Amino acid sequence: MLRPSIRKRILAIAVGLIILMAITSVLSTVMTRKVAHQLDELSSKYVEAYGHLARMNVRSLEQALAVRRMVIAKTQSPPDDAAFAEHQKTYEAKGLEIDQEAQAARVLINAIIDDTSTDSDNARLGRIDDRIENVNKDLRRYLSDENKRMLPLLASGNFAEVRASLARADTLRDDFNQKVEEIRKDMLAQVRSDAVVTMRDQQKAIVISMILTVLAAVLGLMFAIFVSMGITRPVRRLLDGTRAVEAGRLDGSIDVTTRDEIGQLTSAFNNMVEQLRHKEKMRETFGRYIDPRVVAGLIDRQAQTATDGERRVMTVLFCDMKGFTSLSTGMTPQGLVKVMNHYLSTMSGPIRNHHGIIDKYIGDAIMAYWGPPFNEDGEQARLACLAAIDMARRGTALRTELPELLGVRTVPSDCDVRIGVATGEVLVGSIGSEFMMSYTVMGDAVNLASRLEGANKAYGSHCLVSAPTIAAAGDGLAFREIDRLVVVGQSQPETVFEIIGREDELKPEQVSLLDSYSKGLAAYRERRWDDARHAFSAGLEAVPGDGPSRVFIKRIGEFQENPPAADWDGAWRLDEK
Repeated sequence: MLRPSIRKRILAIAVGLIILMAITSVLSTVMTRKVAHQLDELSSKYVEAYGHLARMNVRSLEQALAVRRMVIAKTQSPPDDAAFAEHQKTYEAKGLEIDQEAQAARVLINAIIDDTSTDSDNARLGRIDDRIENVNKDLRRYLSDENKRMLPLLASGNFAEVRASLARADTLRDDFNQKVEEIRKDMLAQVRSDAVVTMRDQQKAIVISMILTVLAAVLGLMFAIFVSMGITRPVRRLLDGTRAVEAGRLDGSIDVTTRDEIGQLTSAFNNMVEQLRHKEKMRETFGRYIDPRVVAGLIDRQAQTATDGERRVMTVLFCDMKGFTSLSTGMTPQGLVKVMNHYLSTMSGPIRNHHGIIDKYIGDAIMAYWGPPFNEDGEQARLACLAAIDMARRGTALRTELPELLGVRTVPSDCDVRIGVATGEVLVGSIGSEFMMSYTVMGDAVNLASRLEGANKAYGSHCLVSAPTIAAAGDGLAFREIDRLVVVGQSQPETVFEIIGREDELKPEQVSLLDSYSKGLAAYRERRWDDARHAFSAGLEAVPGDGPSRVFIKRIGEFQENPPAADWDGAWRLDEK
């Protein structure tokens, strides 16, 4: 059994319309030919026959004129025999022409009678034909007899009798003309009757053609509407389904209502949506383990993601919570997972909100990064700093939530979030073995960010960042220079800063702290220990418990007891203590 197809439906409509148009054309052609034939009969037979009858009258008058001219030629003195002979020839010629006109009219009338394809009154035409024949015979016989009597009278000069003969001839001719005129009237009536029939047939042909054309149009429109609705409805459903898929809604399917190509397309569309739904589920599941943007870059080989590895300037962030490991001791596995998930979700939110890529979770530590192709070069450092500010705030709020989560009354005071941020050139790409790969970043900037996160412990700070990060972060951020630090694994000192917050959100005491700390750090590097101690103490008065100020006050006390070497450059090595 053949399945219906759009092509077959359209072809059926086309064939049906062609058949209807062909029928309309054939009927119109037949009726048009009939009307044309009738019009031709009117113009070439009826009108011509009427013309011949009219010319019979004219020839009769011309013959009468020739007779009078013959009489005039004989009455002249002397008689003009040459003119007489010439007019006699004209008389005889006009008589022959009358016969020819009558015969031509009869031939046309008989042709109309013989043509059975037209609706003519053949009986009436037959009577007209007989009348023409009889009238012409009578005229020829009576006038011939009258002329035979008149010619001897002309020769003898008996003009009185000639005039009487002319009068009798005129009477015969008037009678002839009257009869011809009646025949012409009957012929004209017949012409008008046939013209009415022709016009009626013409109107009938027009009406039938219009009816057939309208019928063809209506049937064609009905078929077209039927087929178009059968096509457009499923196509519209497909369009709605496609828009839903485009909008990310993959939870629906389209009912297959036809078995044609659109039905096959609908089935294929449902299969495609099912596959997309399955892939989206896989992507969502996979995205819980790897950032969706990384997943998209790994799947799409045309993307800018460097799967083979390349050097790029990136900003790396490390985050850890001091004292969290000791807090988790003795917790049940289920409780530990609950607390860890809450902590990691709280700290990961700012990273995602500021378009960062979470690289991995290392216990309670988080590694994230910013940079191409996920962020523009000009905004990566600023986004990382803003994320760090929000993470520090959430860390403070988290300390108030931990007792309830852990089932304890309080948590140690040193339990706090520590963050390290560094910007520099790293190796980024898929790194690993033939058994497992990981899209990550490696390099000095990564090590520095990790060291800076750990350096918070030494300075009692929350968020330490490198100088390149501060330089690239732009305006609007409040920060202070902490120290020149040589971290483990490096030989050159790094200028280290601490992010305080956004400039427009600073409190007065924080502004006072920044000013005092800056003065104290300058005096410290110039070995003006008393001035430095005084400035750092002023900072502690503004913000009690400021970790860096305490560290420097302690360090100044040690330097006063054991002054540093003369060539000391002011840098501090973490591995020294």
